Amino acid sequence: MTFRAKKGRAGRCGVKMKVIRKSCGPGAREAEGLAVIIDVFRAFSCAPLFFHFGARRVILEADTAKALMLKRENPGFVLIGEVNETPIEGADLGNSPTHIIQKGEAFFRRKTVVHRTTAGVAGASAAFKRADEVILGSFVVAGAVADYIKGKNPEQVSLVAMGERAERPAPEDEACADYLEHLLTGRPYDPVETLRKVVFQRTARKFLSGTRDYLPREDPIFCLQRDLFDLVLTVQGVGDRLEVAGLWGNGAGSFQPDTP
Repeated sequence: MTFRAKKGRAGRCGVKMKVIRKSCGPGAREAEGLAVIIDVFRAFSCAPLFFHFGARRVILEADTAKALMLKRENPGFVLIGEVNETPIEGADLGNSPTHIIQKGEAFFRRKTVVHRTTAGVAGASAAFKRADEVILGSFVVAGAVADYIKGKNPEQVSLVAMGERAERPAPEDEACADYLEHLLTGRPYDPVETLRKVVFQRTARKFLSGTRDYLPREDPIFCLQRDLFDLVLTVQGVGDRLEVAGLWGNGAGSFQPDTP
């Protein structure tokens, strides 16, 4: 017996916007209009968890030395960070959703989180210099991101798949961009084919091999879940820093600021 794969939900008809696809560091620097910076493994699968667990503030800091300085000057801050996947020495945690979930609400409630990553955070920082608006993207928030964009109906959306270390395209980020494009435009999307393209590739297998404790086997399980949070994460300039504002959805396409 042959089964037909269930397709994802289609985008609304009549939404007139130009959707542009870009990749890696150059794509982030070139992003225009409303930019969605996508990092599935793992930065922007982690970021929603900070808000889920009640963090008060989330600061994006692409510069490792500055991130460590923030931690030294503010010992109560929680530093989550990696350089080329390896946890930063002096950070509270590496960039792993598994380890974040294990710490839970008691660790993050009403805390300020400083987030530093090689691809996602660096890409969001680069895009902020040029784009009209920057949103953080991953599978776990994709549906909410699409609803938010459709509500704003911008002239142009740049979907930037940050890739591996912001240098090489990564299948999971391109697949998330496929899903977002499907939600925005109705372009066909097959979730089973997406999993086939992702889970057998090196970017997923490095977790599944279990050879490095900072790349837990469980991370891809979480990162590939679709639409776990009705949450949109927008990047805001606050003084000389970039912070993330969380907007929670009400299930009807409207979003309200996070109130931890």
